[in-house]
Formats: sequence, structure tokens, C-alpha cells
Amino acid sequence: MQGFWTVLMLVLSNVLMTFAWYGHLKLQQMDITTNWPLIAIILMSWGIAFFEYCLAVPANRIGYAENGGPFNLLQLKVIQEVISLTVFSLIVMFVFKGQTIQWNHLAAFACLVLAVFFVFLK
Repeated sequence: MQGFWTVLMLVLSNVLMTFAWYGHLKLQQMDITTNWPLIAIILMSWGIAFFEYCLAVPANRIGYAENGGPFNLLQLKVIQEVISLTVFSLIVMFVFKGQTIQWNHLAAFACLVLAVFFVFLK
């Protein structure tokens, strides 16, 4: 069950982090933050990132093998990277219309799936 909670919290944290890093660009496209000073954009992103950390840090503590979780450190990192790129790609497709996923992106995802396979290989 710890593995499930770890992955779920990492997914949610990556949704927040994607919006912290790139959400301001969508708000700019919508003419909401066009005239905001950069410091306001940074503070808004930090505010979102706070909640991302509130999920990511416990996810890693719960999931880490030395704390009784099912994953070693390398496995946690690879899982997080795959989740991060998957969440980012989905948000780009559904929030940032006009961005397309091409064959080379799919090839890169296949390589990530292989990375997960190899990191869990005994």
C-alpha cells in the first residue's frame, strides 16, 4: 500500500509543480498575468510549489526502503521522472492547446518505460 500512496502523492505533486513552473505561461496567454511584475509571478509559483513539496517530501519518505517503503533511492528517482514527464505531457496536450506530441516524443516515452523496467530488474 505504501507504493500506491507514494506514486499517488508523486502524481499530485507533479501536477502542482507543472503548474508552478508553467502555469504562469498559460495565465499570460489568457491575458491574466500579462502586466504582472516578475516578482509576483515568482511568488505565485513559490506558493504553488509549497504545496507540491508538502506532497513530494512525504511521498519519498513513505516510499523509501530504509523507511519501510518498497523503493530504493534510484527507483524513487526514476518513478518521479517518468511521472513528471507524463504529467507534463498530459497538461501540455490538454491545457496548452496547439502543442502536439510527435513520434520522437513517443519514442522518448518508450525509452522512459524501458528505464523503469531496467531500474526494477533484479
